Amino acid sequence: MKPVIAVPIGDPAGVGPEITAKALQNPQVFEKALCIVVGDRKIMEQAMKITESNMKIHVIREPEEAIDDAGIMNFIDLDNIDRNQFRFGRVSAMCGRAAYEYIETCISMANARKVDAVTTTTINKEALKLAGVPYIGHTEIFGALTGTEDPLTIFEVRGMRIFFLSRHVSLRKSCDIVTKDRIIDYVKRGLAVLKQLGVTDGTMAVAGVNPHCGENGILGDEELREIIPAVKELQTEGYPVTGPIGADSVFHLALQGHFNSVLSLYHDQGHIAAKTLDFERTVAITGGMPILRTSVDHGTAFDIAGTGKASEVSLVEAILVASKYALAFTGK
Repeated sequence: MKPVIAVPIGDPAGVGPEITAKALQNPQVFEKALCIVVGDRKIMEQAMKITESNMKIHVIREPEEAIDDAGIMNFIDLDNIDRNQFRFGRVSAMCGRAAYEYIETCISMANARKVDAVTTTTINKEALKLAGVPYIGHTEIFGALTGTEDPLTIFEVRGMRIFFLSRHVSLRKSCDIVTKDRIIDYVKRGLAVLKQLGVTDGTMAVAGVNPHCGENGILGDEELREIIPAVKELQTEGYPVTGPIGADSVFHLALQGHFNSVLSLYHDQGHIAAKTLDFERTVAITGGMPILRTSVDHGTAFDIAGTGKASEVSLVEAILVASKYALAFTGK
């Protein structure tokens, strides 16, 4: 059974429509998923022309109307772009509002169990703000529209999974929130997310925050004060977790299969590890929600929008990751 994946085209002025047009022609994508694209038909037709796509758009109103054919793009047309006002590579309220509406439609279908997952493309935070959208980005939109207070961010690349104890805060502040209670909470919720995805074997590793995990307090005492007590308490309660393990080795060990995941203690610690390994194939997963969402991990690339140069590799990988986990997540 193929999972049904909803794909919003993102900000129309960015590369989202183009990479969607390219990705849906990929034979692996067709083999693994039935995709429902949500956007503006005029914009998608333009993107298909730019990318020289031979697919035909099949406009539908509901996912059950989709046709499973390699030459067909199943498309829900919200018809919300005025071509007279549209310009590639330009921040605009119109495009910000349109991008939000595409995401909102996809989430609504996922909440109603009409699709098995959502794979997002790219949006622009400034355009969202101009449009009066009260959310700064994808994670906040998904959290609000699924009733999830604090969604978890997970990266997956070449089978390595990374959770993040903090996201968009300063490095100084991120160190302040490396606390025993927060680590315990995130490990428990992270392991619950892995179970949702069908990952039940293996151990989560907690990265150290200081060089060499602090060298017993010489290079910093966060490991002694917060991290080690958290890991010991979790182990006592029976949770499969270990650490702290030095950040200079923990990701390499996870890639080799020693751990099923790593808890990165600040944003760049895990981002650098994943993106250095394989920038284009790093996929973001939003966990802890009642629906499954995967995403490309790059921006709108306004500078090359409309040229056909944008690579679809990240979107292909994001759809494949969604298809890998969707059926386990939905229990099908």
